[in-house]
Amino acid sequence: MQQKVFQGDMNLCIPAKTERQFENFSPKTLHISIQNKSDLMSDPRVCDMPNHKGCLKNGVHSDKFQLLKSYGIREGSSKPFKICFYSFKSLKFPYMPKVCLSNHEVFNTHYSLTLIDALDTLAIMGNYSEFQRVVDILATKTDFDSNINVSKYCFRAGVKLEPGWPCNGPLLRLAEDVAKRLITAFDTKTGMPYGTVNLHSGVPKGETPITCTAGVGTFIVEFGTLSRLTGDPLYEEVAMNALHSLFNYKSQLGLFGNHIDTDTGRWTAQDAGIGSGVDSFFEYLVKGAVLLQKIELLEMFNESRKAINKYIKKDDWYMWVSMTKGQVTIPVFQSLEAYWPGVLSLIVSNLSETSNAMRTLHNYHQVWQQYGFTPEFYYIPQTEAGSNKESYPLRPELIESLMYLYRATQDPYFIQAGEDILRSIQHSAKTPCGYATIWDVNNHNQEDRMESFFLSETTKYLYLLFDPDNFIHNQGNYGTIIDTPNGECIIEAGGYIFNTEAHPIDPSALYCCSNVTNTNFNDLRDVEGKEDLFKGKTVKESRKHAVKEKISTHEEETHQTVKPITVESNESYTNAISQKSFNFGCKLFRT
Repeated sequence: MQQKVFQGDMNLCIPAKTERQFENFSPKTLHISIQNKSDLMSDPRVCDMPNHKGCLKNGVHSDKFQLLKSYGIREGSSKPFKICFYSFKSLKFPYMPKVCLSNHEVFNTHYSLTLIDALDTLAIMGNYSEFQRVVDILATKTDFDSNINVSKYCFRAGVKLEPGWPCNGPLLRLAEDVAKRLITAFDTKTGMPYGTVNLHSGVPKGETPITCTAGVGTFIVEFGTLSRLTGDPLYEEVAMNALHSLFNYKSQLGLFGNHIDTDTGRWTAQDAGIGSGVDSFFEYLVKGAVLLQKIELLEMFNESRKAINKYIKKDDWYMWVSMTKGQVTIPVFQSLEAYWPGVLSLIVSNLSETSNAMRTLHNYHQVWQQYGFTPEFYYIPQTEAGSNKESYPLRPELIESLMYLYRATQDPYFIQAGEDILRSIQHSAKTPCGYATIWDVNNHNQEDRMESFFLSETTKYLYLLFDPDNFIHNQGNYGTIIDTPNGECIIEAGGYIFNTEAHPIDPSALYCCSNVTNTNFNDLRDVEGKEDLFKGKTVKESRKHAVKEKISTHEEETHQTVKPITVESNESYTNAISQKSFNFGCKLFRT
C-alpha cells in the first residue's frame, strides 16, 4: 500500500489545506446543542426560581451554571474529545492512526504518546470504564511510554492498585525508569540540560548544547512530583539546580533570552518575552512554588515579573524586547502567550492585579473575535495576523486562562468567551473524523493535521470551564482516606496543579508519600514576612552554589523519610524504548 505522508498526529479525512470560505463568519452567530438558551435564561419564570440569584445581561445566569449545565453546554464541550477519541478507537485502537482515509487504513507505527496524553481527560470527563481499559492496555503493552500523572487517577477510576499506592505501582516505576535515563541530560558544566537524550545511550554524540529557556526551566513540577512520590530527592535536586543556574544568567535588566548555551551560559538568542521558547519557565516557577511549597521559586517569579512589567508589558499587551537594552524588537502577540493571565490568577492577592490579568485576557479574546481564532502571531500595531503565521493549531492557552480566571472571579464574561471558542471550533475545525488545524484564520482553510494537545489540553480546559462541580475544582470540601507506608492519608482534597501539558497532579498524593504535614501549607499569594514558614533556601543562598556543584556529588540533606523505591526494569519495555530519542527542549514546550 502506498503511504501518504502527513506532518501531524492524524490525518483528518480532508484534502490538505481545504478551501473553506467564511467571509461572514462571526462566533456569536453560531449555535451549539443548546436551543433558545438566551430566551430561557432571561425568561422571568426562570429568574423567579426559588434558588435563583438574579439574571445578568445577554441571558447569562449568575448561579454557577445550574441552568447552563441543564441546557447542555458542558456536554457540548465534551463532544470534540469524544469524536476524536472514539474515532481513534475504531481504527485499530490503541495504535494512533497517522492517516484516516475513507477507504484505506494506514497507521503510524512510530512511537506515539497521543494515547497517554489523552488518558486523564477520560477521568476528568467521568469515563472511568474507558480509563481503566486504557490503563490495562498500558500495563500489558511494552511499546508505550509511561506518564507519571496516570497513577493519580487510578483510585478514582477504580483501577486495581498495588499495596503502598500512590507511593508505589507499575506505572510509577516505569516513570522513574524513564526519568533515570533523562537525568544524563543534566550532566553539563552549568547543570542546565541538553535538549535531547536517547533513552538507551544517553545524550546523542554531537548534540548541540544550545536549548531554549523553557527547555531548561520546565522540569520542576514533574521531577519534584517524582521525588516526593518515590522518596528519591535526585529528580527535584537536578531540576532546582537547573533553575538556579538559568536564573543566574539573566541580564542586568533582569530579563531572559530565548536560547542559551548550556555549556557556557552564553545567550544565543537575546529576544526576551513571555511566549514561545520561554513560557513554561515562568509557568513552572509559579506552579512549582504552589505544588512543592518552595518560596524561592515564587521569589524568582516575582523578581522576573518586575522586569517583565517594566520592559515587556506595553499597556495591556506583552511584546518582545532586547534582553540587554529593553527596546522592543518584535511587537507581536503570540497565541502561546495567552497562558499568562491564568498563571497570574494563581498568585495575585488583590483586585487590582486580577483586573490587570483580566484586561490582558480581554485583549486576547478580542483577537479571537476578530478572526474566529487566534493566529500564531498577531502584529499589535497593525492589528493583523502575521504573514506565514496565520494558523491556529487548536491551541489551549486562551481557554486555559479563561478557566483559571473564571474560577478566580466567577465573572460570566469568561463563560461567554468560552462559548465563542467552542462555537468557532465546532463550526470551522470539525471534520468527519476529528478536528483540523486552521491553516489560515483569515479564511478558515483547514490543514490535514491535529496535534495531540487538542485532546489532552484544549478539550479538557473547555470541559472544566463549563463544569464547576468537577472533582478537579474541589476546594477541600471532601477527600478520600487511604493507607500509605506513612499511615493514613487524605487524597483528592483539591488543589490540583496542571503541568504545562494539562496533566493534573494531586498535591495531597505528594504529601502522603513524604513527611511534610499540612502545617507546612501556606498561601503563597502573600509571602512577605512569612519567609520563615517556608522550606528551602533563599534565591541568593542557592544561587551561590548552583553552578559550582555537580549533580553527581549533590548530597544535601533531605526531609524525606520514605525509603527510595527500587526500579524494577521491565526488559521488554526497555528494549522497546531503548532506541528512542526524547527531545524535551523547545519543540515540546509550546513552540
